[in-house]
Amino acid sequence: MAKLVVLYNKPADVAAFDAHYFNKHVPLAKTIPGLRSYEVNDGPVGTPQGPAPYHLVAILTFDSMAAIGAAFASKEGQATAGDLANFAQAGAQLLMLETREI
Repeated sequence: MAKLVVLYNKPADVAAFDAHYFNKHVPLAKTIPGLRSYEVNDGPVGTPQGPAPYHLVAILTFDSMAAIGAAFASKEGQATAGDLANFAQAGAQLLMLETREI
């Protein structure tokens, strides 16, 4: 399996971010070919030292890194990536990684 982890920085307007993210971005992202699961944090994001600088963490699961590449290359993936500018003005970090159970 492979994961795409998106760390969204805390926005200036949380309500506007959440409205766009859950009403527009998520439905768009759920059309991406090869997407197996889509999870987000439920509550504040923290660290052992206290609050994290992130408002939202999204974890998208795919079969492989190649599937993530194909997802980004698709028209649905391009539309989803292009939508970031509409709500994530505070910035976001995208991490892609292969996973294995141990």
